[in-house]
Formats: sequence, structure tokens, C-alpha cells
Amino acid sequence: MNLRISPAHAKNFLLTYHGLVGEPRFQGHEGIIGFVRQAGCIQFDPVDSCGRNADLVLQARIPDYRPSWLYNELYDNRRLVDYFDKNMAIFSIEDWPYFERMRKYFRAHPRLTPTIRNACAEILRQIADNGGVLTSQDADIPGKVDWSWAPTKLSRAALEALYFQGDLIIHHKVGTIKHYAPTREHIPAEILNVSEPHPHDGEYVAWHVKRRIGAVGMLWNRPSDAWLAIMGMSGETRKAAFSLLEQRGDIIPVHIDGLKDVLYIRREDEPLLQTCITKKNEVRRLEFIAPLDNIMWDRRLIEAFFGFSYKWEIYTPQADRKYGWYVLPVLWNGEFIGRIEMTADRKQKVLAVKGFWPEKTFSSSGKDNRRQFTAALEKRLEKFAAFNGCIDVQHTARS
Repeated sequence: MNLRISPAHAKNFLLTYHGLVGEPRFQGHEGIIGFVRQAGCIQFDPVDSCGRNADLVLQARIPDYRPSWLYNELYDNRRLVDYFDKNMAIFSIEDWPYFERMRKYFRAHPRLTPTIRNACAEILRQIADNGGVLTSQDADIPGKVDWSWAPTKLSRAALEALYFQGDLIIHHKVGTIKHYAPTREHIPAEILNVSEPHPHDGEYVAWHVKRRIGAVGMLWNRPSDAWLAIMGMSGETRKAAFSLLEQRGDIIPVHIDGLKDVLYIRREDEPLLQTCITKKNEVRRLEFIAPLDNIMWDRRLIEAFFGFSYKWEIYTPQADRKYGWYVLPVLWNGEFIGRIEMTADRKQKVLAVKGFWPEKTFSSSGKDNRRQFTAALEKRLEKFAAFNGCIDVQHTARS
């Protein structure tokens, strides 16, 4: 099957798929689970200027969302788990078996020296003696080792090694401090005992390619940040995966007027695409989009669809930044119309708006549209402040 659609229909599909236009598709705790299952995973990042990435992703889609909701699903209900997918991520607990090859990789990693392996055994003993939960601060193992980017405490390296290879999970967090516990005590046996669903490399890459198409909604068969951290991924294996998925009918090619590259959607998403061709969302919405939001995983795709070029400048030296350190794209009625920088002072309960940079196309879009946007922005900032535990919004904006 070959579909040909207009750029406007492609944009409408992508935003509707993500629940970023029209009436919210995702509601409450079930909305969290529903979106994560649709997307496969949400990328985790610990930076918290005005909310951590995973929470920012969800607040844009779920009305009145609070960070405690995600915490509850991770560490109380345990319908979600934090582990590696697109780098560090959050995904459904049922997906645990699909990442067995990742855990095997870490079990055989050359970084696991005899010193670290011995420390791992000691950590498991200490966890048992400590009531089943342990942090690196509580672990009593002296010494340091080379680990990741720099020398670190042997106790931390051992805890992380056990976590990477699947023997421990994150039981809960207090701030940024991770409390680890044995995986077998917190993930049901009916999930832990499932054999790896895709033990062969080609099938695994194909499964993961389809998963990432579902994460973004629509992707092309070309290099992309959307493919980051897929084990065994190369240009050759990616092309083979697309060929296999298209041959089986698992994905559908979509031709977009004016674009050279063919886009692909999952077969199960075709009904939504057909709806988006015939119906446009009329509900006016303004959303702040996370820097690592699933919809932003391929920024060249966003630029091709929306004419919006975005760079996350968190690692850019201050003198070289065009905008700010932690700037969020602003989505207004189905278009990316600018960028905003905010910081949340939760002790003082103040959300500070440090900068807003409109796109040139928005600046020339007419007084009525800009007036409606200004009113919508003030209301959205009030809700965003509440999401951050703040009660006051202060404008210290530079633009």
C-alpha cells in the first residue's frame, strides 16, 4: 500500500498521534500508561530546570498532570520501570523481556573486573541484611575504581553493574538518590521468566525499528537520532529491518507532497492517519514541549514538517548559545511558534520566565492571533507553575 498525503495532513497526524492538538487523548494515570505503551518509552534525563524531561513530556499531553503520578506508576504500582531503551528511559514493565540482550551485554562487559564482581556479591549480601533496599551511600565497601567517565566509589560501581545487568532495579528515589532492590522481588515471575522474544539479531533490530517508529509516530529510512541505542543498529541493518517490516506489512510507506524521502507509519496507526486526512482538530491549545520529547527525536523531521529548527543548547558554551540553557519549544494551535526558557524555584514557589523567542512567521501572523496567544500563554503559565509546585509567575524575560 502506498499513501500520498499533504504536508498539512502529515502535521495533523503527527500532532494528533502525540495528543498535542485537539481534545486531550490521554487522561490521568491511565493516560500515562497509554502514552508509554504507544510510544514504547519516554527518555529520562535528570536535569530539572522547570521539570524533568519525562514529566515535561507527560504534562504536555495529560491535563493537570503532576510528577507524583509518574513516581507512583514507577515505584508504587510498578506498571512502569526505568531501564535502558533510548538511552536511559521509562517503559512498560511488560517490555522487560525484550531487553534481555542489553542485560546480557552488561553481564559480559569487560569493565566488570574481578574486583567489581566480588563487590557485587558483597552488595547483594548487604541488601539482604539491610531489609532488601540499599543506596550507594549506605553500602559499606571501601575503595574506588575506574567506572564510566571517571573514578567512582566501588560500592556505586557494583550497584550500577547489578542494575545494568538486571539483578537490581530502582526500588524508589529520594530526590536524585536511587534506592536499589532485587529485581526478582519486584517484577512478577511471569514477566521475568519469559524467554527473550527476539533472540536473532535481524528480528530484534526490526522489532526495535518498529518500536521507534511508534515512538515518533512517523519516521524515514535514513540516519536519525531516533535510532540511538538500538543494539546492532547500522545503516545496513536499519535498511534490512525496514525491508522486512514493509514486506510483512508491519509498516506502511507514506509519501508526502514536497518531501523527497518516504515516511513510514505502523500498520496499526493507519486508521488514525485516515481520520487526520478528513478531520482537522479545531480546539486551540498551547503546549510547552520537552527538549527530549518523543516528537523531537528527529529534529530534521520537525524542520521538514514545520520549518522549525531546534537545538538543545544545554551542552553549548554560554557564549555560543543563541537562546538559552534549557529552552522549550512552544506549540500553538499545531505550529511551533517559538521557544521559551523558564526556571522553577520551588522553595520560593516562583516560576520565572527568563526568555521568549518567537519565530519570525509568528511575529508577522497578525494582531488577532498574537493577542489570542498572549491570553493563552498566561493561562498556560499558571498551569505550568502549578505543575512545578509554584504559585507565582514572574516575567524576567529577555527576547
